[in-house]
Amino acid sequence: MFESEENFSFFGKQAIIYNDGKIPAYSDDIAHSRLFKTVLNKYLEQLKSKESSLLKIFPNEVNEKELLFLLQQLARYQKAYVIQNNPGLEVYFKDLPLLNRFVESLYDYWRSYERFFVCYSDELLMTPYHERPYATFNSTVESLNNLVRKLYRDICENITHTHPNVYRQIPAAVQVGLIVVEEEVKLPAPYTKLSKVNFIKQVLIEPPLIIDPPMNKRNGEFEKINVNPMDFIDELKEEDWLCYPAQVGELVIHVYINNKFIGLGTALANLFDLATEKQLKKKPDAVYIYGVPASVAKKISHEPTVFFDDQKNDVLVGSVPEGDEFAYFGYLKKMILTLHNAIMMKRGRLPVHGAMVKINLKGDKSANIIFMGDTGAGKSESLEAFRKLGEAYIREMTVIFDDMGSLGLEGGKIKAYGTETGAFVRLDDLNPGFAFGNIDRSIIMSPQKKNARVVIPITTLEEILKGQKVDYFLYANNYEAIDETHPVLEVFNSPKDALEIFRRGRSMSKGTTTSTGLTETYFVNIFGPHQYKNLHDPLAEKFFKALFENKVIVGQIRTRLGIPGFENNGPESAAKALLEKINQS
Repeated sequence: MFESEENFSFFGKQAIIYNDGKIPAYSDDIAHSRLFKTVLNKYLEQLKSKESSLLKIFPNEVNEKELLFLLQQLARYQKAYVIQNNPGLEVYFKDLPLLNRFVESLYDYWRSYERFFVCYSDELLMTPYHERPYATFNSTVESLNNLVRKLYRDICENITHTHPNVYRQIPAAVQVGLIVVEEEVKLPAPYTKLSKVNFIKQVLIEPPLIIDPPMNKRNGEFEKINVNPMDFIDELKEEDWLCYPAQVGELVIHVYINNKFIGLGTALANLFDLATEKQLKKKPDAVYIYGVPASVAKKISHEPTVFFDDQKNDVLVGSVPEGDEFAYFGYLKKMILTLHNAIMMKRGRLPVHGAMVKINLKGDKSANIIFMGDTGAGKSESLEAFRKLGEAYIREMTVIFDDMGSLGLEGGKIKAYGTETGAFVRLDDLNPGFAFGNIDRSIIMSPQKKNARVVIPITTLEEILKGQKVDYFLYANNYEAIDETHPVLEVFNSPKDALEIFRRGRSMSKGTTTSTGLTETYFVNIFGPHQYKNLHDPLAEKFFKALFENKVIVGQIRTRLGIPGFENNGPESAAKALLEKINQS
């Protein structure tokens, strides 16, 4: 087990505490910790760079050692006792409001970090932490949050001799807790290089979790290469990496996350369920190394975001570098889905870049609808429009997938399957009432920036795995205006007509990637089909023929999301037209 007693690291705005389950007994113990001293030093350096007026608490030059001792004393004793026993510290109390503001600002500085707690479990313990997660999180994360709050309040009250009237029970120490443990990787060399990395077993999140990664857009696609990234990657060190074993539809993908990206890795908990103990005893379907050192990434390929199809070991391998330009959740999610789609095509399934919803209308009408379209085409927005219309028209609505799914054929019948139990959507595309109504389980990313996103649970593993019938298969057209020859809902008469539109994959970019303007993408899916056209083309022909044979309504719906002025009304009009069609059927 990683020796983690009072170990920590900082990556930009992120602070990570590594721990073996032993938490200080008293709040003033925290003021004597190496982490407290480090945070105080970082805070003072920031104040110096700003030439802050808070530095006037010092009689002369900044004296970090003396200030640390003062705060340690105030953690236990009131002002009078501190001065009586340490006369040299009296000068710090000449301006009590200033000293109190300094402490308040120090507390705010610590909480400005995105804070994570990694608890290392051990199978050798009588009852390993991961076998009693509720008790473990209470005795570690919750206890630490209580201790840090108490430390802050004790220091302030020992300065001011007053109590606050309003108490805010915020997560003062950490916002996320992870219980991790060693697992045996069921793969041969060169994958044994991954064997020392601990697996995430349980996740605790204090919602709403707000993180602000360096990037808010994804660039390019994931290139299929002819060399295995594992041949170039050195053994991963347990103190630098964690593994999130994700259930992606029916697959299991081991996602190895560089601790530099721990915030983005944590967000996977709202998107993919963790693999079960039974699944971990088997070989994974794919592995993904997210955060490969830049020097190694250059040896793997001149392209930074790549994957390899290891046919010998029947596993796919993804690799993305550790640079800030790749610190965006889309690089995690979309590589995982690319690996999923490649495997699904090899198994005879057709990947679908789109969204699927089951709708039961008031009365006896119902429909299972798939919207296929590129990022920003109006898939999620149409689902949101259905939510808005829900009270008037809809009795029940269940999302099966929000971004990626697949079609299968069972006895000649079309079935649809999902991949994710959550959704990664733009905040601007959600009704404020829905967003705030689900804030207690949301992970929000860069709310102050364009393309602000939220990761939120929306469905269950059972729903995405059981195979759903399909009633409507619609291309989300976000670029064409509506007129007499271009209706909101256009139904195709043949597989040939449908394939022409779906294969061309035309869409107006909405700024969620670095693409701009009107674009064309093979089946609006650069996440697998583009790299495996030889597999995808015959599958597309087969499945579109089957859609018509199954009497599925295949067409296109004009959401007008890419047309200025129709960002809200466009998807809502499209949803209304579709509901009318369902009612008439």
